[in-house]
Amino acid sequence: MTPFEWALLALGAATVGFAKTAVGGAGALAVVAFAAALPVKESTGALLPLLCVGDVIAVRVYHRHADWAVLLRMLPGVLPGLVLGAWFLGVADDTVMRRSIGAILLTMSAVQIWQRRARPRPAEADQAHPPPVPHKATTVGIGVAAGFATMTANAAGPVTTLYLLMAGLPKLQFLGTAAWFYLVVNATKIPFSAGLDLISLDSLHMDLLLVPALCAGAYLGVKVVRRIDQAQFERAALALATVAAAVLMV
Repeated sequence: MTPFEWALLALGAATVGFAKTAVGGAGALAVVAFAAALPVKESTGALLPLLCVGDVIAVRVYHRHADWAVLLRMLPGVLPGLVLGAWFLGVADDTVMRRSIGAILLTMSAVQIWQRRARPRPAEADQAHPPPVPHKATTVGIGVAAGFATMTANAAGPVTTLYLLMAGLPKLQFLGTAAWFYLVVNATKIPFSAGLDLISLDSLHMDLLLVPALCAGAYLGVKVVRRIDQAQFERAALALATVAAAVLMV
């Protein structure tokens, strides 16, 4: 690979670390960076081990803050989405795959923006108003979309971000719940990716070289998330999810 491609991969790895410990929507930017440096399908397998490393770091940092009720509501829809995504990987070309995922994410971003304008949520410190609970059908649908998006392009970050924003989770609960969710989902994806020959010894060796960049991004994320308030966190998460979805559509 060229130095420019290695720079893209290092930036993508650092973005993975930052997304895992700070703003999850940034993770889709890592998908774009890897897809620019590698063929799209191969990039999904190359990125997956790095995501697992980032998941372990995030769980170590935020494991005490997980909202298990929200987490357990999300998981049932994920497995059907993974199966659908594995099938889609076998029949779709790179362009169709990117644009399909981008369309899903843009639609969900629009729904979330509309909900925020129609019904502003109370401040994080206002305990008199409990967080809203998304409808069961919405939860299952998002689980399927997350499973599909993560299997096809490791792009579940914006999907999960939008759901956790809908659930009204405070910043640290958001990060803790997302950390456990991604750890379970990405570990489940490994047999699917291995069966599709998307993970190889060469890609694992490349990932090993990129781990230091990931750790640097994770460290930066921990520092940044302590300095932003809830409103800034939510705006950044939604903005990055929307931008990443738009990039995937191009």
